Amino acid sequence: MPRGVAIPELRQQLFSATERVIVRDGPGGLTGRALTREAGVATGLLYAHFADMDDFLAAYAVDRAFQISAAAAALPGRAGTRTVAANLTGALTSTPPATLAALARLMAARPGLTGRVRAVLGDRTAGLEAVESAAAAYLEAEQRLGRVRAAADPGSLALALVGAVHHLVLSDTAEPAARARIGRLVAALTADAATPEHHR
Repeated sequence: MPRGVAIPELRQQLFSATERVIVRDGPGGLTGRALTREAGVATGLLYAHFADMDDFLAAYAVDRAFQISAAAAALPGRAGTRTVAANLTGALTSTPPATLAALARLMAARPGLTGRVRAVLGDRTAGLEAVESAAAAYLEAEQRLGRVRAAADPGSLALALVGAVHHLVLSDTAEPAARARIGRLVAALTADAATPEHHR
């Protein structure tokens, strides 16, 4: 890339490259040279926009955690529409599996990032925590509408869903296979919780 040429959406270009590197090589493969090579830009561009690698990774984690939380935030408002399984599946697959996997692996490898994300976005927003909170609120809303059985435990069900999705995306990020597996998982986990007419 010639010097002085502006690159539109450089941050997102680098963030997407980060995900590809993590999915392929793990968080240990994250170096400035590896990221810029993956993104197809000069190495110096990374440090022209970020103080250091920690600063860059914090920006990446905040950006992706915000995307995930924003997508999940709409879930409680869907109570009473479609089916319970369809709404949950839509929320859990609204973020690409590779993005979920990359963020989960990065946060596990660099636990200090969790505090930096929470400092910007607030509690319960680091990674899949936002999805868990939204899923629990959604299931409680459906419970009030009689579409989820009174005996169901929304919080535990939300935790089970998110924990299982976490495992799935860490083991398989290929689309559409990962999305199909998530759909089957949601159907299985909500089979007993949703009232029959609102499950399928």
